[in-house]
Amino acid sequence: MSPGPAPDELTLGELARRFEERLADVRDDIQQLGLRIDSKVSREVYDLRQEVLSTRVAALETLREKDAERLVATRRWMVGAVIVPLVCVILPLLIVLAHNQGS
Repeated sequence: MSPGPAPDELTLGELARRFEERLADVRDDIQQLGLRIDSKVSREVYDLRQEVLSTRVAALETLREKDAERLVATRRWMVGAVIVPLVCVILPLLIVLAHNQGS
């Protein structure tokens, strides 16, 4: 009987099989990396998108400031056109009523 390989030694066939498995794993990993790289955005496109977003944010901030100014103007108009005349009409009536009840 010829001595066989020791229990902790690999045969050439087993070594080749394990090597093929590792090689297949490496190929899969390289393919996955390639897919991830293909899905990434280039730096130029990223910078362009950031610039467009910054422009949009600046435009929205400008619109918000204009809306705030318009709101303040509307409030001033309400006070000047509605509330002050209303007070000017009601206040003399209240004074007359108070004077008549006092008599």
